[in-house]
Amino acid sequence: MNILHLDSSITGDNSASRQLSAAIVQELTDADPTAAVTYRDLVADPLDHLTLPGFGTDASQAALAEFQAADVIVIGAPMYNFTVPTQLKAWFDRVLITGQTFKYTETGPVGLAGDKQVIVALARGGHYGEGTEQRSIEHAERYITDVLAFIGITEPKFVIAEGLALGDEARAAALEAALGTVREIGAACPVA
Repeated sequence: MNILHLDSSITGDNSASRQLSAAIVQELTDADPTAAVTYRDLVADPLDHLTLPGFGTDASQAALAEFQAADVIVIGAPMYNFTVPTQLKAWFDRVLITGQTFKYTETGPVGLAGDKQVIVALARGGHYGEGTEQRSIEHAERYITDVLAFIGITEPKFVIAEGLALGDEARAAALEAALGTVREIGAACPVA
């Protein structure tokens, strides 16, 4: 199994999404000790924002190649200002490439990456889940879901920690609940 592990939080050691994405990768590698992990820190080594000349750069080609080689992609994604960090958006801009991860047909676009599993560690300061008053302005989970569906990945798994900015107790409870979901993912992994 080839795992691509991405982090996009700017908060370093204080990052909930980094903590959760690391825990997910640990569960996956515990289940399959032969798994190969490629790590990309989109903050420490950011991709430039997309430009027309940027399509052909070595960095763009490397990001696409890493994605294509992966069986499982683990994404650490905090929600900033209701959506994903620009660093993560720049990575998606390198992965959504016509003829590589999707194609256009007479009946519409068709995703070409449906054989991949994606697990997203999503961290939110407030409450934006289904049934909350703030759901209509949540564009991180919704963006990631839509982008992945466009390239054929229709069942991503989300590990969500929300309410992280509502105090120490709320943060601890949210992280513990999310880590419980991580353990469930680990338990569901096939034994190598």
